[in-house]
Amino acid sequence: MNKRKPILLIVSSPSGAGKTTLCHKLLDQFADVRFSVSHTTRTPRPNEVDGTDYYFVAEETFDQMVEDELFIEWAHVHGNRYGTSHAEIRSAFTQGFDLIFDVDYQGANQIMAQYSNAIGVFVLPPSIDELKRRLSSRGTETPASLDRRFKAALDEIAHHEEFDYLLVNDVVEDAYDQLRAILLAERIRKERTVHLAKKLLD
Repeated sequence: MNKRKPILLIVSSPSGAGKTTLCHKLLDQFADVRFSVSHTTRTPRPNEVDGTDYYFVAEETFDQMVEDELFIEWAHVHGNRYGTSHAEIRSAFTQGFDLIFDVDYQGANQIMAQYSNAIGVFVLPPSIDELKRRLSSRGTETPASLDRRFKAALDEIAHHEEFDYLLVNDVVEDAYDQLRAILLAERIRKERTVHLAKKLLD
């Protein structure tokens, strides 16, 4: 009786705003939420695990997946390519998991265009100065790549109106509480739960 359609929760932000941290906190708390693992052509960062954080593939492999139309969305981001496979969504629907996406605004738009009930959340940094500090503190960027990421961040923030929710990640715990609230509220949205009332009337 309580079975409902899985939620496709898209979390997007400029690099350095902290969306990945928020997504991982959500996954730690909810056993019935799964992370949509994207394919990427970029090099793994320290502590990133293939198949858990991303599927790290060669350019040739990515090209073939595009040709075979295996992606629901893919895009060029910071000089690399990222894509979400149809298989990730099919698996969630089959197994009844909610699925969380950590993608940029281009990927978010493509997913929402094909799945009208997908939910888009955009995470904002508390300030531009803090965004610069977070990007610099990673220690993995060259001056050139840091400048490229900062300029891209401004472009991404300009697309905030394309999302359903905006939240500011200043204090991580507060931002997480807001993201958690969005998930819980969406789970009981009428469109997802109307069958419960109809079941009672039947």
